[in-house]
Amino acid sequence: MILPDDGHDPVLLAETLDGLAVRPGTTIVDCTLGRAGHGLAIAQRLGTAGTLIGLDADPRNLAFAQKRLVGAECEVRLFHANFAELDDVLSAVGIVSVDGILADLGISTNQLGDAAYGLSFSADMPLDMRLDPRIEKTAADYVNRMGETELANVLYQLAQERYSRRIATKIAQARQVSPITSTGRLAELVRAVVPAGGFRQEKIDTATRTFMALRMLVNGELDNLKALLDRGWRALEPGGRMAVISFHSGEDRLVKQAFRGLEASGHVVAISRKPIVPTQAECSDNPRSRSAKLRVIERTAKPS
Repeated sequence: MILPDDGHDPVLLAETLDGLAVRPGTTIVDCTLGRAGHGLAIAQRLGTAGTLIGLDADPRNLAFAQKRLVGAECEVRLFHANFAELDDVLSAVGIVSVDGILADLGISTNQLGDAAYGLSFSADMPLDMRLDPRIEKTAADYVNRMGETELANVLYQLAQERYSRRIATKIAQARQVSPITSTGRLAELVRAVVPAGGFRQEKIDTATRTFMALRMLVNGELDNLKALLDRGWRALEPGGRMAVISFHSGEDRLVKQAFRGLEASGHVVAISRKPIVPTQAECSDNPRSRSAKLRVIERTAKPS
């Protein structure tokens, strides 16, 4: 895959813009601004009277996005914040409600290859995984200090890792010899205990689920998502829309259940009964988009 100059290819771009129904003069929050892949396209639709509010937990990507958005005609307000902090951001801006909210739950492609994040097993790098420098504990802290049973539970609950107990036992044994401080060593330990061909149907590296679970743990991803789903829709104007792009079953399940609950209570309506997925052409151009699912809701006029 050839990456664009910004180092990240936004998924479901056209579908997201249509789902959010971005119009000139409206106010849209991109809760996961990243490198402004979606944000730049949104800004171009907002026009001179619109406002784009961008949040990102990663200050490096936020700085990159700020440079890309310099020429935007709309008002641009950017914040180093996690989307669980949306209420605080809107309070700082002095805005009570907005017309659209976007959350793309995937990590940026540039973050995978950068050793500063310590996310990848394709190259050996420090075992960190923090996307937000405000976070204190690294992946190495958890891997070397967490109890074996607790670690196994994390791998299973966050990533549905079927060999979680074997992996946790292997890690516990290895760290008694020396601390596990690199992505390369962790990946080798996982591969040593996952049976060959165990993931043949999925065509992914056997270390993928372990790394995903640890990244989610380090960054508190599910707790933050739950906070957004619980409170984010309340910041929408009647007729305003919220779009969430998820990349694995655990995230999508939370989004689906939250949206269905809100719809049952009459607070929102679903724009699509089923999740919107990438076309074959997009999957060919950007293989990382294969697992993406977009769900969109629209707030009704019913009081919260």
